[in-house]
Amino acid sequence: MATPSITVTETPLVLYTLRRADDALILGHRLSEWCGHAPMLEEDMALSNIALDLIGQARALYTYAAEVEGGGNDEDKLAYLRDVRQYRNLLLVERPNGDFAQTMVRQLFYSAFADLYWRGMMSSRDATLAAIAAKSEKESAYHLRHASEWIIRLGDGTKESHARAQAAIDDLWAFTGEMFAVDESERDLIDAGIAVDPLLLMPEWLVTLTDVLREATLTLPENDWMQQGGRDGRHSEHLGHLLSELQYMQRSFPGASW
Repeated sequence: MATPSITVTETPLVLYTLRRADDALILGHRLSEWCGHAPMLEEDMALSNIALDLIGQARALYTYAAEVEGGGNDEDKLAYLRDVRQYRNLLLVERPNGDFAQTMVRQLFYSAFADLYWRGMMSSRDATLAAIAAKSEKESAYHLRHASEWIIRLGDGTKESHARAQAAIDDLWAFTGEMFAVDESERDLIDAGIAVDPLLLMPEWLVTLTDVLREATLTLPENDWMQQGGRDGRHSEHLGHLLSELQYMQRSFPGASW
């Protein structure tokens, strides 16, 4: 008998922590799908290691969310036993891998933000989030450097690699605005010094992207219409398929252990 979904009491701090944990878990799972399929052995290992970094961030955040909630949940229950509408990740990170250019552009967009975000969160008045940020920022700096090098290589490479990279940028751009959206519950945490205001990170994020894409001979789209919904639990069909794979063992064999 399949295990039913858990319920979570989403106070502002719990919700805030779950959103960042879900980002890391879902993107980590997406990158893990490249294991054994990357274009070269070295890249197979690199993407697997980045996925492990992200899953490690997710574990720390889920553990803290469970502690703050105090409802008897733990990191495994939060990762594996919530319904799809309970996930609060960005729509960007649930996008399918597509070709290698799609994966690298998605990684560039997210990592350029995450590097700035975790650096800012190191000054959070919440000691646990600040400690998680201190570790995560070091990892995100590497993730950004790795993605940037690949985008430059693809954009300034062959005619086909350039076309694929530009197509990926044009396709994924509309999913970047959600990273900078702030709702009322998050605004209260920002005012309390617990969270950073993502809108303040946007100028430097754009500078980072512009510098990388200029060297890659690529351009950002001029369209400013952005997708929304992930933070509120409104997702694309892609997340449901991802979770059916991610949650299969825990749902089918509840409480199983190695």
